[in-house]
Amino acid sequence: MCRIFGHFDALATPHELRSVAAAQRHGGPDAQTHAYGAGWALGNNRLAIMDLDGGDQPYTLGEDIVVVFNGEIYNHDELRQKLSARGHTFRDTCDGSVIPALYAEYGAAFPEYLDGMYSVAVVDLRGEPTLYLATDEVGMKPLYYHWDAARRHLYFASELPALLSFRNVGATPAEAGLDAYLATKTPFGEQTMFEGVKVLPPAATVRVTRAGGMHVTVRPTTGARAPHCAEAEAAAHVRSLLRTEVHRLTEADVPVSAITSGGLDSSLVTVLAAEKVRDLHSFNIAYTGTWPSDERAFAREVAERAGTTHHQVEIDPATFPSLLADVVWHLGQPNADPITLSTYALFGAVRDAGFKVAITGDAADELFGGYDRLKKAMDAPFGTDWVPEYVEALAAVPRNLRESLYSSEYLGFVTAGGSAAEEITERLRASTADRMTTLTEFEIGERLPAYHLRRVDHLSMSASVEVRLPFCQPSVVRYARSLKADLKIDGTRRKKVLYAAADGLLPESVLNRPKQPFTLPITAMLQPGQALFDHARDLLAEDRLRRGGKLNPRTVEELFRVQAESPNDRASLAIWSLMVHELWLDQFCSPAGTVAGSLPGVTV
Repeated sequence: MCRIFGHFDALATPHELRSVAAAQRHGGPDAQTHAYGAGWALGNNRLAIMDLDGGDQPYTLGEDIVVVFNGEIYNHDELRQKLSARGHTFRDTCDGSVIPALYAEYGAAFPEYLDGMYSVAVVDLRGEPTLYLATDEVGMKPLYYHWDAARRHLYFASELPALLSFRNVGATPAEAGLDAYLATKTPFGEQTMFEGVKVLPPAATVRVTRAGGMHVTVRPTTGARAPHCAEAEAAAHVRSLLRTEVHRLTEADVPVSAITSGGLDSSLVTVLAAEKVRDLHSFNIAYTGTWPSDERAFAREVAERAGTTHHQVEIDPATFPSLLADVVWHLGQPNADPITLSTYALFGAVRDAGFKVAITGDAADELFGGYDRLKKAMDAPFGTDWVPEYVEALAAVPRNLRESLYSSEYLGFVTAGGSAAEEITERLRASTADRMTTLTEFEIGERLPAYHLRRVDHLSMSASVEVRLPFCQPSVVRYARSLKADLKIDGTRRKKVLYAAADGLLPESVLNRPKQPFTLPITAMLQPGQALFDHARDLLAEDRLRRGGKLNPRTVEELFRVQAESPNDRASLAIWSLMVHELWLDQFCSPAGTVAGSLPGVTV
């Protein structure tokens, strides 16, 4: 696991390259290296997981093929054997060292042979210099870029703060960004909160040349209809797939741990991992004091069932204001889910306990129909327009409240240009696939990488911890994509086939408990007298909002009044979301010294 960066047909001084590397060193503290030539540079920050004494990057083949890589290739042994039979030799057994030879054999098609999570950059100096970039099928390893079409300059990096360290990449807020953020909790698709900065989609292959410019293609990812129609057969197959992938993903040259929230998905992964890992350590996050939706008892039951050494991590809500700026900086752009703060603290505790790898249950809800919004969409009668309610459920702030929060000038801009919610609504309505396929493709293809996987990647790597995601493995994703709707959602049941797959492996209390979100209880924490409430008041003060020009201070003040008198999820999430956005502006878009008030700094 690493961080990568570079540029092509552009200019950057060695000092810039060092600055970019420094901005994401937390994701690769074990080595920082780069190589460069006429008009190109590739760099790497290494987190040593496989072949601890090898794995030096950039990888090279002769003098003409140079590669940097972020991620894990789980079929590297198989690839190494095949490539060795073709005459290639390897200086170590690190997973990424197979990529130069793989590229030499298959050219731009090399990602089709990779099984894992990755973002890769290849510079080919044979003939016309060419850069290739590639991302994995689900988008587990993000890659951000700035493309100057007029000058044909490309800059890229694994994290936004690193990319912005290139002097030719500006940190200008996207005008439509605030609306997109509040409508979907973070920008979807290839867009970011910065003008001129994008993120590669999943399964992308990019080719860049001086003469031809930049071309992005997306590899097909869907499969045929699953052969299993009966619940028992499908559940047995899901259990077999997950057991195989979990066991494979526990292979590492450093200790592997498990994140155990106490829900179905992480609990199932923990139990399967414990089958393979002797003395598996599991971690759960909770908060000092008594708060709603505490899951520690369920996590402890799972740990006892699996026989893990269990770590109960506790954080004090009084420390949250001092953590938030760090969280926002590592994410690089706002994400309105309060779980970001807990995730950041949890992975810090994992690393403090001596672990560099954690296996998690992320993505099961998107694959197997676990969200309430999916069930409501599927339950809507045939012939009715299910899309608006589904899109509204994606929002951090409901549409009517969003529009009342905007200043008249910004509301006019959003109305004239079309909102992010309207654009998603029209795309979903235009789908010719059946309802479950339409929902699944949107959840996996757009929401999962943007809202979920980037958050997990950035906040785990902020603590130098690699997260491995069995539910995101291609075999599991392709099977889940192909399942019939009634094997995911049927009557009152969600994740129907996954619960059946877990039957007999997990405690009955976990299998039969009501679903609850794995998040921070902000409605209880954002109340007068709590540290978060006071911090939010400072960040959303009237004079600050008037300077920004996009929000109506009176409506924001009314939110605080409602939350103080009658705390509720609608008001608290709106306040949280606006607070995170203001922190993001402070971190990236406000010159130092121009913001009133004392705000926490960032420890990189």
